[in-house]
Amino acid sequence: MSSIRILGVVLLVVGGVLIIAGVMASRSVADNLSNAFLGRMTQHTMWYFISGIASAVVGLVLATGAVGGRR
Repeated sequence: MSSIRILGVVLLVVGGVLIIAGVMASRSVADNLSNAFLGRMTQHTMWYFISGIASAVVGLVLATGAVGGRR
């Protein structure tokens, strides 16, 4: 397995962990209050989701070898 694919798998796992952390953060008291009064999630929760999704997408692309060719 090439180092690019290993990096892709690592990024995919990190992205999954960040998304799970975002879900857990969205259930916190602070986030519930922010959602009730402001109608949106806190910035920390949004960054968990944004960075988790971005990391998972990049990891999936690298792990599957969809970008670049064989050298």
